[in-house]
Amino acid sequence: MAADDSPAKHTSTSGRPQLSSMRTSSYLKEHQQYRPPKLSPDNHFGIDTVVEDLQGARISPPKNFGPFNGVPSKDDPPRILEGASHDFTHPNCAPTRGTKSDRLVATLIYKSTSPRTPHVPSPGFPSSNSDIPANLAPTTNIESFPLEPPVAAEPEPLDHLYGSYISPLCVTSFLHLMSTFPLPQGVGESTSSHRCLDDPEHPLVVELTLSPAPSPSYLSLADLRKHELIYRFEREWNVDVVLQRDTLWRRYPRLVVFDMDSTLITQEVIDLLAATITDPPDLGAKVADITSRAMHGELEFEAAFRERVALLKGLPATIFQQLRPVLDITKGVPELLKALKRLGVKTAVLSGGFIPLTGWLAGELGIDHAYANEVVIDDSGRLTGEVKGRIVGRERKQELLLEIAKNEGIALEQVVAVGDGANDLLMLDKAGLGVAWNAKPRVQLEANARLNGESLVDLLYLFGLTSEEVDLLTA
Repeated sequence: MAADDSPAKHTSTSGRPQLSSMRTSSYLKEHQQYRPPKLSPDNHFGIDTVVEDLQGARISPPKNFGPFNGVPSKDDPPRILEGASHDFTHPNCAPTRGTKSDRLVATLIYKSTSPRTPHVPSPGFPSSNSDIPANLAPTTNIESFPLEPPVAAEPEPLDHLYGSYISPLCVTSFLHLMSTFPLPQGVGESTSSHRCLDDPEHPLVVELTLSPAPSPSYLSLADLRKHELIYRFEREWNVDVVLQRDTLWRRYPRLVVFDMDSTLITQEVIDLLAATITDPPDLGAKVADITSRAMHGELEFEAAFRERVALLKGLPATIFQQLRPVLDITKGVPELLKALKRLGVKTAVLSGGFIPLTGWLAGELGIDHAYANEVVIDDSGRLTGEVKGRIVGRERKQELLLEIAKNEGIALEQVVAVGDGANDLLMLDKAGLGVAWNAKPRVQLEANARLNGESLVDLLYLFGLTSEEVDLLTA
């Protein structure tokens, strides 16, 4: 720092704390919502300090600095005095020899396109002569008083108060949440750090690294992902939270397997086929209803699929070619597949639909493996309403994933599966990371991760890639 620097040049103005001033590594120790600055002239603040109000705080000391004399001490560790301040701590360094790292990575993705439901306060009730005070019961008639407690209200959305992005308070709230879980035995404190993966000023994707992870003897990673506090946090801040162990395999997947309908494309192919039949006029709606119930897990997939295919009897086989231009590819799919190919990642599509369309789409997108159902076509070139061979349902998708990984020589820890329906659950469970993409409620609850965004490119953020790197891969 130059000797003639004036204090006025380094006085910060008041305003919303920015994520770039966040120091999460000390938060978990002190359990505070904010960590206001100490005004000691010898204290320096790193880029990870959470500052509530810097107005009047003097960041730069009033006196000149001498060069580092080469004799650091515990109370006066060496610090970089020009540019950003820096502490020589080691939260993200390799572990001490003979020990293993135990870090948990939490990727927070803001759902910028998701509509928010405004908070609606409890309704008031007019005064009456009832002994029940107004506003303390859903009815003033004691005869109609419910025997069960009311359903818990949704938490109030906070992003519209603190910013429609991953705000500093959002990160602070998440760290406070994680601090409530016990640490492994013998560990006195936890550290954390963050990376804004897209924009340091108003990030929509933030990666938090916590070391160590909460005690697995108290709460396994699978249970932590399903914890009610995590779900509540997601609803409060309008984000998806993806929790993963910070391992080598997380950063280097080698096989990504996709469902097709409502994943790679936005529609259900069998519903498109049924919609082309006008007699009877309600056939399309009937097939769509069966599809919805099967995807929600209310019906057994194989039986429901055979029932729907039987309703398509008599359709010309050329219908598959006619539907090609109708398919609506999910936003971000071409870019995602281009990035995966440039990284050397193998890809596959395992569809509960039909091979004529699945095979064609795989060829158009450059997907390495494609599996789907094959329908029987009679001599006149029309569908018989029957299916040839095994149906690609829950069990078959799981088997195909294992078969592809084995043939490619890929460990399951480096396999990622993406799907939306109940027939994808076994496939998602078998992969190293199973991702529920805008999925049905049951799938959201059971999958390792859930993404509810607009673009499937978001999947790349789960591997630790930044938006700069994503742009480079998709250019």
